[in-house]
Amino acid sequence: MAETATAKLATLYREKGQALPASFFLTPATLLVLFMLLAPLLLLLRFSLNRYDPTELMIEMVTVENYIRFVTDPFYLGVMRTTLLVALGSTLICVIFAVPIAYRLARSQSRWKGMFMLALVLPLFVGGTVRMVGWMILFAKAGIIDGIATALTGHGLELMYTTFAVILGIVSITLPFAILTIQSAIETIDPRIEEAAQSLGAAPSRRFWRVVWPLALPGTATAAILCFILSMNAYATPFLVGGPRFQMMAPILYWEFSTNNNWPFASALALILMATTLVLTACSGLLIPRRYRV
Repeated sequence: MAETATAKLATLYREKGQALPASFFLTPATLLVLFMLLAPLLLLLRFSLNRYDPTELMIEMVTVENYIRFVTDPFYLGVMRTTLLVALGSTLICVIFAVPIAYRLARSQSRWKGMFMLALVLPLFVGGTVRMVGWMILFAKAGIIDGIATALTGHGLELMYTTFAVILGIVSITLPFAILTIQSAIETIDPRIEEAAQSLGAAPSRRFWRVVWPLALPGTATAAILCFILSMNAYATPFLVGGPRFQMMAPILYWEFSTNNNWPFASALALILMATTLVLTACSGLLIPRRYRV
């Protein structure tokens, strides 16, 4: 019936001598994408309302005991708190380092700008797991950093399986995304606005904070949101660099699913992680003044 209705609609437009609207071609693809996005979420929601049984694995029913277990168990609340703190810390560090680098790249007239951009993009071609193995070699006991610290001070430097190592590993993955996003936002700002501020006697720092920063704030917020989402859902970094004692939501979720075979609780953890990320991302828009929003 859908094909018949589509054919009739196409014939009607042809008879009127009118071109088919763009929505006519986009609607099937849009519906397919929505179905592919919503179907797994609905399946997760249904699984999360089931009950776990060690012998049958999953008993179909409608119960919220998985969600109650999460909000009443100090262990899982602590894991969520660690995940939030690591994500916020990683996002803040990314923004602090990305803004000056992005500004310099956006305003650079050097012939080497293309090479700088290539060096920035190249790490994105290497998988996150491979990069974390590299950090493990650097941070490991008797590794490169530990060997240098021992040679200089006589004492080793324990970096592996620490919060610092996890945050540094996440920043190494998310920083290129932040720089590219902020750079594209700054490049849309007309340089003549800065020149006008300079002609009025504004110092470089004042020009940046009073002219460039407000105009680049929406792009910076987009970069921060992207970094926050990637950090909240990080798996390889806390698993490899953080070790078994450093718990974040994504590794715990996988452990509940694969090792415990507790699919209902793992589904609830996935939805809670997703909902927390979406709510905090939506609330971040309130931090930007209305006049700076695009």
